[in-house]
Amino acid sequence: MSSGGPGSDTEESQDRPFSRASERDEPEEEESEDDEEEEEEEDDNQEQACGSNSGNAQNQSSSRHEHGERTPASGVCDSIFSWIWKRSIRRGPYVDPSRDNFRTMTSLYGSMNPASDSVNLNTQTHGAVFNLEYSPDGSVLTVACEQTEVLLFDPVSSKHIKTLVEAHEDCVNNIRFLDNRLFATCSDDTTIALWDLRNLSGKVCSLHGHASWVKNIEYDTHTRLLVTSGFDGNVITWDTNRFTEDGCPHKKFFHTRYLMRMRLTPDCSRMLISTSSGYLLILHDLDLTQSLEVGSYRILRARRTPLSTDGSPSSSRSVGVPRHGNDSSKLHPHREGMSPRNSLEVLTPEVPGEKERGNCITSLQLHPKGWATLLRCSSNTDDQEWTCVYEFQEEEPQRHSVLPRCSLRLTHYIEEANVGRGYIKELCFSPDGRLICSPYGYGVRLLAFDGRCGELTDCLPTRTALLREVRSVYSHSDVVLTSKFSPTHCQLASGCLSGRVALYQPHF
Repeated sequence: MSSGGPGSDTEESQDRPFSRASERDEPEEEESEDDEEEEEEEDDNQEQACGSNSGNAQNQSSSRHEHGERTPASGVCDSIFSWIWKRSIRRGPYVDPSRDNFRTMTSLYGSMNPASDSVNLNTQTHGAVFNLEYSPDGSVLTVACEQTEVLLFDPVSSKHIKTLVEAHEDCVNNIRFLDNRLFATCSDDTTIALWDLRNLSGKVCSLHGHASWVKNIEYDTHTRLLVTSGFDGNVITWDTNRFTEDGCPHKKFFHTRYLMRMRLTPDCSRMLISTSSGYLLILHDLDLTQSLEVGSYRILRARRTPLSTDGSPSSSRSVGVPRHGNDSSKLHPHREGMSPRNSLEVLTPEVPGEKERGNCITSLQLHPKGWATLLRCSSNTDDQEWTCVYEFQEEEPQRHSVLPRCSLRLTHYIEEANVGRGYIKELCFSPDGRLICSPYGYGVRLLAFDGRCGELTDCLPTRTALLREVRSVYSHSDVVLTSKFSPTHCQLASGCLSGRVALYQPHF
């Protein structure tokens, strides 16, 4: 059984031999060669000064401070601190090293290669790898497997720690850490399980409430509510503050047709839901303690907005959804001068080349800083795939409406290999949000917003631009289904359909 969309259970997925998508011409850099040479020379001088004298300067500085002496402002130290001071004047009081040393970052990720001791899973025992998740401190890598098991590894040494045999009765689809010790798993057996790394001899508890495959787990750190979604169309909240061996209190928070993936923004102020019909639902001013019911699904069958005449996608269309009983004030009383809690908005994000054909949003991720959303989309005929980045653009409520509006602008995109039809490919952002790792046929691609691995806010194009390829690595013998960056190390993991997990690290 695959981890694919609702249609994947009706017919067996057919894998195609891997073939690379046609290469595109990359836009030329606007920066002149002279400016680039000056920056390289400046960075090189700085790295040489820091590399040869940083240790002595630090020891001398600490010694002088202990005796109340003032550090002399001359020599190499003076050049280092004057350089930092100039950067501070230009950038602000805080200097982000990764912003100024983008070449170091690009060279690190550009040299990513499979580690020699990559983890190899037995296909017959574990089946396909559907999800990978690191613990928040990066000390444990968990693997969700097709054949009911969850595996735990030390990502630094690649040593096997534990196998949770028969963690579920069907495919394990997703893993989510609540903290450095407690994590949750969900499965096609319709259940969610809580586990504790300190005692893996058994589950902490099992949660029952969904009527179909459970595909997604999120966690609200403010309320400590676990949030799950499944192909039954339900989003359910679980109160982990009151869990026992028999489970924990839960209630249905939201329901919609065609539900594929559900995510919370980093500050838990919004919930985004992607659908197989190509619509993106956004709940604004999120309050998970209240429930929202939608009584009309006509909007999910509405005609989508076509592309503009110049070939670039027009702004995403935003429409309100009528509530149950057509009386939103009863469900969501308006607070004076503010928007109602859990106001629902439906968007139709545009996809390059699709026009009127429609599409399916299979994978949904959010930028670590909440600036944008990352979507993996496929055409209705399943013959094309794209990775798209949409920037959130806040809009003020209209005069006669208190409902918030949030348009999505397509800033970057790239066409994918479209290998492994019927399977969902889970992509991801790097912890700093500068890079995207995308499953690409039998390997992965590292993508950036520009040639400098810049932050999205620093390199927003005036028109839709192509994502830049930083590195492509083909290390699997089957279709890659999932990828994940380590939150603490310069490491990347990917898992494929035949059950192999590959770890990538820079080549020094």
